[in-house]
Amino acid sequence: MIDGRQEVLDGDRFAFGSNWRAFIELVDERRIKAAVGSLAGPLGTTDLTGRSFLDVGCGSGLFSLAAHRMGARVRSFDYDPESVAATVALRDRFAPDADWTISTGSILDEEGVAGLGRFDIVYSWGVLHHTGELWRAVDHAAGLVAPDGLLFISIYNDQGLESRLWRRVKRRYNRSGALARRLLVLGSAAYLYRRKPLATALELVRGGETALVRPPRARGMSARHDLVDWVGGYPFEVAKPEEVFAFMRERGFELRHLKTCAGGIGCNEYVFERSSDTPARG
Repeated sequence: MIDGRQEVLDGDRFAFGSNWRAFIELVDERRIKAAVGSLAGPLGTTDLTGRSFLDVGCGSGLFSLAAHRMGARVRSFDYDPESVAATVALRDRFAPDADWTISTGSILDEEGVAGLGRFDIVYSWGVLHHTGELWRAVDHAAGLVAPDGLLFISIYNDQGLESRLWRRVKRRYNRSGALARRLLVLGSAAYLYRRKPLATALELVRGGETALVRPPRARGMSARHDLVDWVGGYPFEVAKPEEVFAFMRERGFELRHLKTCAGGIGCNEYVFERSSDTPARG
């Protein structure tokens, strides 16, 4: 079984799953509704009945749950066993009888990926840039898309020097003790929310959500857990939109949706459609 726990202990990987297990305690119908909306807009439909949906790096499982609510047959997997456990817990709470398979796996595992088959929608939001091999991960994810199917991904925007500085922060976070991590989160919050009152940043770091999650954030997420994920999220790679366009065009995909972070910190979001005459990998 693939297990990244040693990488976490060695300071080479953020404990994504631990963060998402804490997040699922906040999941309610409002957050699920927001997650459904975040899928429906880019996909251009609220109805996925009869369509297969693969969640690559499922994290908390919230978007797998959203796809299930939209009628899809869902398969989810994640490299982190804690994320798998979080997704199972979310399924058991909100959709115990769902047509929804959950497993541990890595998008970099060629043999494992080859055994998954093809899907109408392959979804991987904010995941592939944390594998340590971004372009190989994107290639593998693209190979899982059926003809005329969709690949829905997001990848951190390349900001040049600032991205390189954030990479150093993230690496330091994962190689530090609890106090240093808290200070890094505090400093990052002060920087990221520098145009907002200091009290807001302090409330966020301390774990309070009153000011920022009513209503929930876009995609149904939590400001507190997103902040920790941002500061700690390592491995960390970035890409310019034009690099992503060229890479996907070479593999027979056409862009159907784009939402950028306007040149700032965060992810650029893409939906690509696979041409029906492009042979699937495998």
